[in-house]
Amino acid sequence: MPKLKRITYVEDEPDIRCIVEIALSKIDGLMLDLCSSGPEAISRTPLFRPDLIILDVMMPGMDGIETLKRLREFPQLAQTPVIFLTVRAMSRETDFFRSLGIADVITKPFNPMTLPHQIQEIWQRTRSKVDAQ
Repeated sequence: MPKLKRITYVEDEPDIRCIVEIALSKIDGLMLDLCSSGPEAISRTPLFRPDLIILDVMMPGMDGIETLKRLREFPQLAQTPVIFLTVRAMSRETDFFRSLGIADVITKPFNPMTLPHQIQEIWQRTRSKVDAQ
């Protein structure tokens, strides 16, 4: 199973971006490309070629759902697993998000100390499905 090394994280809130950066790059040693908006992610993510993409759902201008749709238009990102990180986590909403083909949903607020483990679990589950095909 390939190891998770590169993540694009798209979040408009600088404080949350910083917390995730510390949790994933400093604690878990992952390489991160931090984007503050959907348009920024669309311009940078195809070049970064992440193993996994984490998207905030509610962002000004272009939300996470639209960003997901636009990123999926790039052939090299069409199958990249995506996690939504959001405060909008009612079961109706998470069911809708999963219907978009994302790997999972992590709710805000999250525990920065357990976030790396949560993401690694989702990565392993996603990779197991791919390897089984």
